[in-house]
Amino acid sequence: MQRTLFWLAAGLWIGCGSSGGGTARDGTSSGITSGGGGSMSQGNGTGGSGTGSSGTGASGTGGSGMGASGASSGGAGGGAPQPAGAPLVYVGGHEGIFVFRLDEADGALSPVQGPLDAEMNPTFLAVDPARGRLFAVNELGEVDGELSGAVSAFQIRPEDGTLTFINRASSKGQGPAHLATDRSGRFVLVANYGGGTAAVLPVGQDGALGQAVDEASFGRRSRSHHAVTDPANRFAFVTNLGLNTIAQLTFDAATGQMEPSDPPALALPAGTTPRHLDFHPSGRFAYVINESSGSITTLSYDPERGTLSAVATVSTLPEGVSAEENACAEVQVAPSGKFVYGSNRGHDSIAIFAVDPERGTLTPAGHAPTQGKTPRHFQISPAGKLLLVANQDSNNIVAFRVDEATGALEPTGRVTEVPAPTYVGIVAPPAR
Repeated sequence: MQRTLFWLAAGLWIGCGSSGGGTARDGTSSGITSGGGGSMSQGNGTGGSGTGSSGTGASGTGGSGMGASGASSGGAGGGAPQPAGAPLVYVGGHEGIFVFRLDEADGALSPVQGPLDAEMNPTFLAVDPARGRLFAVNELGEVDGELSGAVSAFQIRPEDGTLTFINRASSKGQGPAHLATDRSGRFVLVANYGGGTAAVLPVGQDGALGQAVDEASFGRRSRSHHAVTDPANRFAFVTNLGLNTIAQLTFDAATGQMEPSDPPALALPAGTTPRHLDFHPSGRFAYVINESSGSITTLSYDPERGTLSAVATVSTLPEGVSAEENACAEVQVAPSGKFVYGSNRGHDSIAIFAVDPERGTLTPAGHAPTQGKTPRHFQISPAGKLLLVANQDSNNIVAFRVDEATGALEPTGRVTEVPAPTYVGIVAPPAR
């Protein structure tokens, strides 16, 4: 198994073996830089401004890091630097934002930049449709004296995919958990788990976020977890985990205003706990993964009325495995529309389902262990051939090949160690 550890934070680097590397949250981090079985080196930093040395190995040269700016460049140990045209991978988490280049052949990641904005807890990210800007939730309870989290905006440099901070705006609720741009990229929708709200923030021509133009409040018990617009950009949906509902709203793509639809919510059975939602490429169906109940519900979609209807629910766990010690996290539909994937935290697997093309219902097609602990997020590549999993509690990103005929996942052997990753996104390079 090829294993690469990306440097954790400015400060002390310590070589400690391919399976080591703890995560520190007191400003001093430790980790390794390995070269796919080659030698390891260690470097020292001072007060977040030191420079660590690179690790070298039989199959590649490790990149060097600059603590002052939280940036690194060069290739990760175990693989050569990827060309500028290679896809980018953005990782968010409790220890900051990291930028990598992706080798599409096997999922190897070469470090480009990071960590960025670590003190702001950027646990979920979104890239606009033009691939020129990145937005991050700041999963905090208070920012600048306001009892709210925030959303940060970054410019994506077209030459190399690196990020430059633009500005930050209130998320209009504590503990934002998820955000997405609308289909035009003119607005950011953010769901506030702690505040029980969803807000719409405008994006200026320079990429800067303005103050929220609208806000929907569902009550603090709602634990709002996900906000997204439909494929036509006419309606918005917010999963309210604590209420077992999916809020249904009209969305004005010109102004960002939202109004309750008729009906204003889809009610799901008690204990369902809907967390994240993804639309099928056909636009006829959507799928919601249910955190505590360990299941995925197929939803039929009426694009004229903007309403969802529950069709069928299937377990994400193998037969005989209890949901009591498991918590589902992410759901995604393959670009082909033939398969749906969901992550199990506890069972530590990706559940695989085949899609009935007529009804949208799901048939279990197996499970793939995630090669780590607590898969909070995963991403399928735009071509549908690779899947990257962010294992939060084992501090790694693991690459899988996707069998496009069966949906099966096979580990490529590439493991990149990143501290506490909670989001991983694969993005084609921005247009120049």
